[in-house]
Amino acid sequence: MQETLATSTLSAPRRSSISTQEMFSTADQTSSTGPQPSRPSNIPPPGKSKGWNSGTKVRRMRRIIAEDPEWSLATVPLLTELCIQHIIKNFQNNPILKQLLPEHQQKVLSHLSPELPLAVTANLIDDENYWRRCCMHRWPVCHVARHGGSWKRLFFERHLENLIKHFIPSTTDPAVLLDLLPLCRSYVRRLRVDQLLPPVQLPGPPRSGELSDSGSEGETEEPATDHYQLRDLVAGLSHLEELDLVYGVKDCGMNFEGNLFLFTYRDCHSLAATIKACHTLKIFRLTRSKVDDDKARILIRSLLNHPALEELDLSHNLIGDRGARAAAKLLSHSHLRVLNLANNQVRAPGAQSLAHALAHNTNLISLNLRLNCIEDEGGQALAHALQTNKCLTTLHLGGNELSEPTATLLSQVLSVNTTLTSINLSCNHIGLDGGKQLLEGMSDNKTLLELDLRLSDVAQESEYLIGQVLCANREAARQRTLNPGHLMSPVIAKGPEKPAR
Repeated sequence: MQETLATSTLSAPRRSSISTQEMFSTADQTSSTGPQPSRPSNIPPPGKSKGWNSGTKVRRMRRIIAEDPEWSLATVPLLTELCIQHIIKNFQNNPILKQLLPEHQQKVLSHLSPELPLAVTANLIDDENYWRRCCMHRWPVCHVARHGGSWKRLFFERHLENLIKHFIPSTTDPAVLLDLLPLCRSYVRRLRVDQLLPPVQLPGPPRSGELSDSGSEGETEEPATDHYQLRDLVAGLSHLEELDLVYGVKDCGMNFEGNLFLFTYRDCHSLAATIKACHTLKIFRLTRSKVDDDKARILIRSLLNHPALEELDLSHNLIGDRGARAAAKLLSHSHLRVLNLANNQVRAPGAQSLAHALAHNTNLISLNLRLNCIEDEGGQALAHALQTNKCLTTLHLGGNELSEPTATLLSQVLSVNTTLTSINLSCNHIGLDGGKQLLEGMSDNKTLLELDLRLSDVAQESEYLIGQVLCANREAARQRTLNPGHLMSPVIAKGPEKPAR
């Protein structure tokens, strides 16, 4: 009995010592791996140890914690994204777009550089958002409405215009322009070039003092001042409808020279051949280029019987009566609808020629002769033509030295003409009596919407009463627009009321 008790007494401390050693061993292993984050412990309390395997159970329940707490499988990019990034990076050498799905195409286009070569993007990319980015990258101000609402058209038209404006004859390679034609021919419909540079003139050799007095100095050839010839370029633009040119240099500053603003005869003949061959041209403008009568006749001769021309603008030049007679002939041999000869040197004979053509014309709707000097003789001729003309809607005669005789005839026109909607007689000498005559003519007119009499010496009362009639006409026109089914307003249907006598 005593032996049994001794044995049990000895065995108890032994088990306790073993359990303590295992616990110390586990603690040492934990400390060797460094500090561990606090977490709920699954180790049973020492007082509840269930035997020899308690340390083994603790080792089996340990977990591995990642060193990077932000690591996740979600940060690995998809294979689709990797492919799209590769296509964008190598688009210049290997353009892949049409083979992609629509949503993938949009991702590629939204990240492409706006500075990619046009040889890569011109015929491949039609996305308007991409071309919008290209336009905004190059030009801070862009009016897409002036280019048919197309950003791609805006880009190519302005890009080509910039190349032409900075082309220097005999210096710039023409291939710079001609190589662009296959890329932009389908998109360019308008060219507005407000600068054409002459060739660079190098200083000549110094003159020797041994020249004879026989005039040999005059035999030296003058340097060429011809500008870039547009014929080959325009011939390649199969959809060109509008051409606006100015032969001159912008911002020349202190380097001003007269030959920077010359429109030579060679330029004139080349341009005449260019516009004659362009059968799609609807609008042609050549302004501020010192075009005189002879050059105007050359240009207008090439436009006779043009199949598409609708607007001709030769304003701010040096055109006189001979040029005006050529323009009058054009009215009878074309479908011209707008003619602008403002700020030239047209006088009474030229205006009479235009009036003769206008009396029988059925196409022209706008005629601008402001800042000429047709005087009453020319103004009366135009007024007589308007009594039979049934198509002209806009007439600008401001600044032409007109006076009361012209106003008297125009008052008769206003009482019978039903097509004119705008007349400008500003900066003339209409006078008090002329204003009364115009007021009398306006009393029977129901179609004129604008009559500009500023700085024409008309009495304020007459100008005010004329303005009241114009307001009534504009209101009637607005009502007709709102009610297209009613061709005439009730006031017009009753006819003009006769004043009581």
